[in-house]
Amino acid sequence: MKTNDPAHTDARPANQPAVRPSKTPADSAAVGTRTVMNGDINGANRLFGGRLMEWIDSIAGVAARRHCGQQVTTARVDTLEFKHPALLNDIVVLRARVTYVGRTSLEVRVDSYQENIATGEHTVINTAYLTEVCIDDDGTPVPVPYGLKLESEADRAEYDRALFRREIRKARAESGV
Repeated sequence: MKTNDPAHTDARPANQPAVRPSKTPADSAAVGTRTVMNGDINGANRLFGGRLMEWIDSIAGVAARRHCGQQVTTARVDTLEFKHPALLNDIVVLRARVTYVGRTSLEVRVDSYQENIATGEHTVINTAYLTEVCIDDDGTPVPVPYGLKLESEADRAEYDRALFRREIRKARAESGV
């Protein structure tokens, strides 16, 4: 039954069959924590951006694999903006959620935070969007077996922004930028 209630909306492309089961963003969400160690810092004694990118890619892959129920590979990283440093011995928290599901790919949002161990307060370090592609054992893209069931207005807003980012990626690819 089709409904306009976001709590019951299966946000799938029009060419995807209605029988595809769905998972919610919460079903595949992933959280990871890291302590910034000596090998993770750059010459300015801050978390090396490349190390954070590695952690982001890893946790995005976990969320995407949970959603797909099979292997994925990273196709693109968008919107990687460093907003706040993490220093030696800081705790870094990474939260990943699926924001969009297409035919063979899905978008994952990863928010990274520096955690104040005295107060538990989180300060945003980075927000990134990654495109993951569902693959078979040979590395060939295959359809994502699950759609995306949006549970809240926040899920719907994130999905709508994902559609906008998707259009931007298409326009950039077409223009060669």
